Amino acid sequence: MNRTEFVIATAIILFLSFCLGWFASWLIHRLTRVTRADMGELEQMAQALHEAEENRDQAITYIEAREAELMNQLSQTEAELRAAMDGLRDARHEAEELRAYIDRMNGSK
Repeated sequence: MNRTEFVIATAIILFLSFCLGWFASWLIHRLTRVTRADMGELEQMAQALHEAEENRDQAITYIEAREAELMNQLSQTEAELRAAMDGLRDARHEAEELRAYIDRMNGSK
């Protein structure tokens, strides 16, 4: 192989390497590129996610407030129940005392 053939072979090898590299770069760019439509869709998805997170936060806040309100009502109801039970116990005790008094009065005559 003389000098001219070596230069031509080297030039062909370099040209083929360049073409192969360019094709690989084009292929990678083609497969991984993001179009404007894709960006618009990504922005819409990000906006929808943000709105969903806000709705979730509002729902959690509402649930916590509602739970606190219901717990307060439950505490009040339990206190009213205890008071009613105490009143009923006192009324029963008083009724028993009145029955005993009436029995004593009827028995004395």
